[in-house]
Order: sequence, then C-alpha cells, then structure tokens
Amino acid sequence: MAHELPVRLVLSHDLSVSIRAELGYEADDPYAVRALFHTLDQSGTVEWLLSRDMLAQALSEHTGHADVHMWPTNDSGRDVVRMVLSSPAGSALLEFPAQGVESFLRETWSAVPPGTESSRFDLDAELAQLLAGS
Repeated sequence: MAHELPVRLVLSHDLSVSIRAELGYEADDPYAVRALFHTLDQSGTVEWLLSRDMLAQALSEHTGHADVHMWPTNDSGRDVVRMVLSSPAGSALLEFPAQGVESFLRETWSAVPPGTESSRFDLDAELAQLLAGS
C-alpha cells in the first residue's frame, strides 16, 4: 500500500517548497515504512527506510536516533510532523501533514496490527538465510 502526501521541504525559516513524496508499506516487511521523495526537478527519487513505530510516535512526541529525527508541531494553524533526515551529503527538514501520516498508519495497522509484526516472518528462516550468505 502506498500514500502520496503533500510534503514541504523547508529550505529556510521563510522558504519551503512542495515536493512529491510517497509513504509505502508492505505486510511482508511489517516494521518498515518506505519514504520515497521525488527530487525538485522530478528527475529522480530518494528512498529512506523508516520505523513504523517511530513514525507513529512522531504524531505525539519527539523521536528518532541516528540519521532520522521526527516530532509533531503546528505550523501556521496546521498540524504537521517534521522530519530531519541526515546523511554524509547533507540534511533535509521535511514537513508531512499529520492527518495524512495518521491516515497512512491506520491503513498499515489494518493490514498488520501493532504487536503482531513478528508473526509475519519466520525468524529461523531469516537467520538461516543470513548465515548461508556468510
């Protein structure tokens, strides 16, 4: 399942631009959310893997570690989830509509309810596959 959302790329305190972004979820990878961002010139995309639980937590409080940090805020009367993505090439501050994030998460929870994620894969098979590749 995928949701396209109107995301703002914040360039400065006074300047932001709209970019196309999509949040994707697959029940076979129940802990992860794929965030796909289209470049400003629409010539390419950038993909990040996010934790579904962390995205849900960002609706109510600051969360994150390493290269991803998220928190809820109100910007000009609209509830948003701000996300900072960092890499060796730089960082980006993005704003997602909180209502869109919540709607997306409700769909993922319908597909795989929270707390049941581990029933979606066979840990022994996953480990055997990892060890076979060494």
